[in-house]
Amino acid sequence: MGGFFGVISHKNCIYDVFFGTDYHSHLGTRRAGLAFYDHKAGFQRQIHRIENTPFRTKFENDLSKFTGHSGIGSISDTDPQPLLVRSHLGMFAISTVGIINNAESLVEKTFSGPGKQMMAMSSGSVNASELTAALINQKDNLVEGIRFAQETIDGSCTILLLMKDCIIAARDRLGRLPVLVGKSQDGFCVSFESFAYHKLGYEDHYELGPGEIVKITENEVEQLQAPGDKMKICAFLWTYYGYPNSNYEGKNVELMRYRNGEIMARDEEKNGTMPEVDYVAGVPDSGLPHAIGYANYSHKPFARPFVKYTPTWPRSFTPADQEMRNLVAQMKQIPVPELIQDKKLMFVDDSIVRGTQLRETVEFLYSNGAKEVHMRSACPPIMYGCKYLNFSRSNSEMELLARRTIQNLEGLEGQKHVAEYADSSTHRGQCMLKAICEEMGFDSLGYQSLDGLLEAIGLDRDKVCTYCWNGEE
Repeated sequence: MGGFFGVISHKNCIYDVFFGTDYHSHLGTRRAGLAFYDHKAGFQRQIHRIENTPFRTKFENDLSKFTGHSGIGSISDTDPQPLLVRSHLGMFAISTVGIINNAESLVEKTFSGPGKQMMAMSSGSVNASELTAALINQKDNLVEGIRFAQETIDGSCTILLLMKDCIIAARDRLGRLPVLVGKSQDGFCVSFESFAYHKLGYEDHYELGPGEIVKITENEVEQLQAPGDKMKICAFLWTYYGYPNSNYEGKNVELMRYRNGEIMARDEEKNGTMPEVDYVAGVPDSGLPHAIGYANYSHKPFARPFVKYTPTWPRSFTPADQEMRNLVAQMKQIPVPELIQDKKLMFVDDSIVRGTQLRETVEFLYSNGAKEVHMRSACPPIMYGCKYLNFSRSNSEMELLARRTIQNLEGLEGQKHVAEYADSSTHRGQCMLKAICEEMGFDSLGYQSLDGLLEAIGLDRDKVCTYCWNGEE
């Protein structure tokens, strides 16, 4: 994943861009960058690695070197950005979020002639923002270029450009991620997360539609490209990676998660599958609000049988080595023995992707004396690796717990019945639940239904991307 934040103002905007970008740190773990424009100093830029050091710590010493009334910042799980680009369309800084599945073919097609080149990163891969800029520069103006890039890219591409006199924001053509504009008495900002600019004194002003392009100056927001009719916003914004305080398409993240847990409990009560437990708990941290909703509806006590120790290890996935990541995850789990010993526990997690750390969590609970451990996922079984954003991506779909379980049960024949396995009311669905329980050590397992999840979000289901659950584009 990743995120960006930009400001154009009548006053110095360095601190606003710094803190606004920092408030997107939950969306990426690898690199971050800031770029500013000043009429005297020109463009200024700095990029740092943030795998083991938070964004704020990395950039604090850079702030005194920056000047300008306009700037953008980027948090990235993939490429170094923002990039500075000089072309026939002028000089600009560019940041993008998304995935280009056809990057190799686009590079081959665009740069196959003599005298054409594109820089490769140390891994040999292409920087997605550089490729996007190259596609934009194929056309005679920025709007045509952005539209061309987004239509040519297989995947998704949300774009932020810092020009000398404006900021241009372009939401992905199917609106898979949000782009919001905030307004203050001094100017405007553009952001993924609404809370990021609320904390800085900006008010909600405008939310871009799918494929919409706007030009933002200190004084106004001008539409350059009208939004399209079709939207496929990512459902995981609400279930997992969106920040609790944020609103997308008018739907608050935290309230959605409470509703989601309530709907899970309602449906389990109706189906007679709700187990008798001493406590309902959430897998920290993103599972907590779903669990609160479940506990509120079921009238079962909510508790925190273990907490995460985060002052020194804020992210379990920070270390590059998988073995070290697993060890850090274990070290972070601090039990509350009085809430575990001889207790029947239900845990709600935001999702179950590969299941590696979840298995270790269950072993940790049993080793601390739990009598029963029941698991619930706040979304349906993940059956497909995301090909539109950098979420739940896998080298192979067999890395996904649900698909791997299907393969173990029926081999290739089972892969023809993925939809049936995803439905817990079917025989195959029940077989998958039983197999996962046996593998992971759960006393019972349940997944939120797709209908229940969409009900909790509250948008027209045709406007929400559900590809990772049902493979439908």
